[in-house]
Amino acid sequence: MGQSSSDCKQLHADYLIIGSGAAGLLAANRLAAHGQVLLVNKGRFKDSSTWNAQGGIAGVMSDSDSLESHVQDTLAAGVGLCHEDVVRATVRHGREIIEELIEIGTAFDEKNGALHLTQEGGHSSRRVAHVQDATGRAISEALLAQVAPHANVTRLEEHTAIDLVTTASTDAGQKRCVGAYVLNPHGEVVTISAQQTILASGGAGKVYLYTSNPHAATGDGIAMAWRAGCTVMNLEFIQFHPTCLFHREGSNMLLSEALRGEGAHVVDAKGRRFLFDYDERGELAPRDIVARAIDHEMKKQGVDCMYVDARPIGSTLILDHFRNIHGRLLELGLDLTQEPIPVVPAAHYICGGIQADGDGKTSLEGLYAIGETACTGLHGANRLASNSLLECLVMADCCAADVLKQAAPPASRIPDWDDSGIVPETERIQIKQNWDEIRATMSNYVGIVRSVERLSRASRRLRIIQDEIASYYWKHPVSQDLLELRNIALMAELIVHSAQQRHESRGLHYSTDYPQLSAAISDTVLRPEA
Repeated sequence: MGQSSSDCKQLHADYLIIGSGAAGLLAANRLAAHGQVLLVNKGRFKDSSTWNAQGGIAGVMSDSDSLESHVQDTLAAGVGLCHEDVVRATVRHGREIIEELIEIGTAFDEKNGALHLTQEGGHSSRRVAHVQDATGRAISEALLAQVAPHANVTRLEEHTAIDLVTTASTDAGQKRCVGAYVLNPHGEVVTISAQQTILASGGAGKVYLYTSNPHAATGDGIAMAWRAGCTVMNLEFIQFHPTCLFHREGSNMLLSEALRGEGAHVVDAKGRRFLFDYDERGELAPRDIVARAIDHEMKKQGVDCMYVDARPIGSTLILDHFRNIHGRLLELGLDLTQEPIPVVPAAHYICGGIQADGDGKTSLEGLYAIGETACTGLHGANRLASNSLLECLVMADCCAADVLKQAAPPASRIPDWDDSGIVPETERIQIKQNWDEIRATMSNYVGIVRSVERLSRASRRLRIIQDEIASYYWKHPVSQDLLELRNIALMAELIVHSAQQRHESRGLHYSTDYPQLSAAISDTVLRPEA
């Protein structure tokens, strides 16, 4: 692989990819044979949501399953808001993507010589291919092994994207993305120009206090795209994973949905299975239903958590298929084979994002968005379990193919970063205070259950915080902490504004003031002011 750090202030690439989860890695692999690729990653590769994904990747791989069944399960989970053309196109590529992953070395679990498929909530068949309970890591390692030796790929780890650069900022004529400003590990701003830019920077779970996401998930791609003039869509739909470990030292650890698929129970402190009170599918109901049920029981009983009881699965299956979860829990003094494990719902996935088509094209020429950063309409109002890795890889494949069809644009000079007039920081308590306030506000007012009053309160508080951050940002040098704060503040504002537009309860957006489904079905689309 090319250089791993930026030693100069001006870089150029044919293709700039921001983010190195599954979507970014596959896109880099596809494009490397056709030009120079700069792969920018805010942290290390282990910091991505892909690397931490437990469950698996959904695809129709058995004779007892069908593409139509996968399509219908996805549409049902999305509660009428999925774009059916996107769903069908994505599902159709499932088998070939999984077969390619196997070909490049992803050692999916097998049983009796055949691919072992598990079942998760909302699926009507076993169709989730997995590598024990560490599927994301196995896929990441296989993809990275393909990208790493390529001379045309330069990896910039621990580089934080600041903002996209458009021709509107530098030249007359049609607005176009021509690259980005990036902060290197030494605190210097690097200017990167590119013919095409791809955002694959993941989600925004850190907007909330409790999240399964890695620290890097601060909505950077969506925030940068908004500031550059892109439209965003359906940001009110935040998926809360129902079963995140409730433990001070393991606060972002998930108890995979595959546990429930294999027969684990969700119970209260007395051992009562309560999910059937909310849905006839019980533990196999879609995530939004399970998360709301757990949240409701916690509030009703006045307790801090519910429990996952995996003992009905049996120790043999736990040790065979959930060995990583079991081992991590043992480190924390909990035994999955012997006792119920305390869990709470936690922000897990954002179904909205930068409005894009199935190829990742955004409303800004020269800019693509793929994976969780994008919103194509695949997930609708609620993502079906294990469709996320499928989406990342299918979108990356389609995006790369579309990028290669584009004629090279005329070169545009990007001006150097202007830091004139800034003054050194004297203290950083403002950053921590704003960070804590935003996440507490979002968790308390814009969580699993919302109301008009809660959203109004959140909006008022966020406006004040936004003003404080803007004042601080333009006075002081950029840092990763400050950039992330700026982005989660904007993400919080956009999520609240989107939620205020939806006067119904659908999927992941539940309002006590509008508890019914609306007869009118529409996406929530926000456009920056011109």
